[in-house]
Amino acid sequence: MGRDLSTILSDAVSGDRISEKDAMRLFTTHERDVWKIVAAADEKREKVAGNAVTYVRNQNINVTNICVNACGFCGFSKKPGDEGCYIHDEAVIREKAALAKSRKVTEICTVSGLHPSFTAQSYCDVYRWITDAAPGVHLHASNPMEVAYAAQKSHMTTKEVLSQMKAAGLASMCGTAAEILVDPVRRQICPQKIPTAEWVRIIREAHHLGIPTTATIMYGHCESDADRVQHLAILRELQDETRGFTEFVPLSFIHMNTPIFRNGTARAGATGREDILMVAVARLFLDNFRNIQVSWVKEGIKMAQLSLLGGANDLGGTMFEESISKGAGASNTDYLDPAEMQ
Repeated sequence: MGRDLSTILSDAVSGDRISEKDAMRLFTTHERDVWKIVAAADEKREKVAGNAVTYVRNQNINVTNICVNACGFCGFSKKPGDEGCYIHDEAVIREKAALAKSRKVTEICTVSGLHPSFTAQSYCDVYRWITDAAPGVHLHASNPMEVAYAAQKSHMTTKEVLSQMKAAGLASMCGTAAEILVDPVRRQICPQKIPTAEWVRIIREAHHLGIPTTATIMYGHCESDADRVQHLAILRELQDETRGFTEFVPLSFIHMNTPIFRNGTARAGATGREDILMVAVARLFLDNFRNIQVSWVKEGIKMAQLSLLGGANDLGGTMFEESISKGAGASNTDYLDPAEMQ
């Protein structure tokens, strides 16, 4: 028999660390007790992060949608020769970066497919072109999968790749490619991606090299509540060690055009209850994270607003180009005007 809900919530709000068993109790809550968790998470958010809601003026640059992997949750990637496949050259990337600078964005984010010809040099070239064309703009790019891929293609260590990327202008790294940090689930949804231990190792290396990262989870497909708790526990332990995570970003599975939904492996995404609980439980369990971001791209603007009442304090980016969620079937993902966001 686990602890009762009110004890768990009062402990979390007062700053005591709650256990994985406590987190399971929260994730499996139904009916109006959900709102008690949401209210506690909102109170915790106020204590930890204050009342300001933050966002960033940013632009995505997706360099290519050609990818050697075939992740079951992805509707974005193409194979060479597929209709709609592309790879941008230096001129286009510089033009997009210069356009971002002219729009007064403060951050450019780039994550792309794993192109068959890419090496560590390819990534570093792209980062140099962007930082050269948009001086002073923060470059948030790459992820542990891209680092591992670049290392493999260039016969380097991942630490060497990260050092070169940092020298080329990488200011912070995306904590994506995490999906669910439970290997049996990874083998189901993204068998070609790096295993959990390698993702953790590369994030740790980045943090020790002075490259901060975000942390993500992609939920609502075929993972269990226990898998979600295990994922959060790995992030909390790593943050205790490195303090290198800037924020936690829950990403709700967009199912429409994805192979794992079409073949019956995954369900049709998370429910609204799950979306709001993911933010709230993360706020209560991840006691060493200041910022919890809600993705308006994944969840829509109204659910994002609700999540700001349930533990989130960050709305992500305004976005001027978004291809990943759109490829999976999400709508209205391209741009949220800063005035509207305000």
